[in-house]
Amino acid sequence: MENLLLLFENISSVNRALIIISGITFFWVIEGIVPFKFLNYKKWVHSIPNFLLTLTTIIVNFFFAFLLVFASDWSNENSFGIIHFINSSTLVSVVVGLLLLDLIGAYLPHLVQHKVKLLWHIHIVHHTDHKVDTTTANRHHPLESVVRFIFTFIGIFVSGAPIGLVLLYQSLSVLASQFNHANIQISNRFDNILSYVIVSPNMHKVHHHFELPYTDSNYGNIFSIWDRIFGTYMQLDKSKIIYGVDTDLDEVQNSKFISLLERPFKKWYNHFN
Repeated sequence: MENLLLLFENISSVNRALIIISGITFFWVIEGIVPFKFLNYKKWVHSIPNFLLTLTTIIVNFFFAFLLVFASDWSNENSFGIIHFINSSTLVSVVVGLLLLDLIGAYLPHLVQHKVKLLWHIHIVHHTDHKVDTTTANRHHPLESVVRFIFTFIGIFVSGAPIGLVLLYQSLSVLASQFNHANIQISNRFDNILSYVIVSPNMHKVHHHFELPYTDSNYGNIFSIWDRIFGTYMQLDKSKIIYGVDTDLDEVQNSKFISLLERPFKKWYNHFN
């Protein structure tokens, strides 16, 4: 386990990018073999705004990466955070660290963005994809990337995670999101088993159903435990799932990159006028 943390502590930006690319490529291929839904779309055309938004996420994370290093170094130099408090084996520390980073860096900002109207106007960009597939995983407005970064920053202080663990978490988070957004068919039984530990594809697709209360459920990214603990877990027959948001059904505008970038600002303007 120490060697794994050391590997990620010294991982290059190129190799981190390769993890993202490899995940998308793998699930892209699987989607073509065993699709969850027949989406009847031009996959490359659909992916363009999602890839462009992915690029904005990479840029945001690049510019703020030094803050994650600072938070991790400070926490470890001062033995601050839950990992240092429990002072257990490396394996236990890694598990606890991943759970805490997933809770604070993924579940909580996701929940908050659904509950706070002004933040929902940012997050809605992610939900306006009418053809959910593995490229949807990174379809986030750059302002959402900032929101998620802030929560991850806090999560590092709370957990006391070393930088190797932080980078391991981020890599697992990306792959988990690509997996649970992927348009892949998994048997209900196997998916149910998976959903007791991790966020499975069928579980997360419920979150992308176009109307409440399902939109406000299944917020988890890596681990499904948080939805079950906090009562936000819901099920829906996959044949009934319709993607999108019932208040924003213009599929043409929802597939334009510039329109998606402008969306939060227009909604904020309308909100205050």
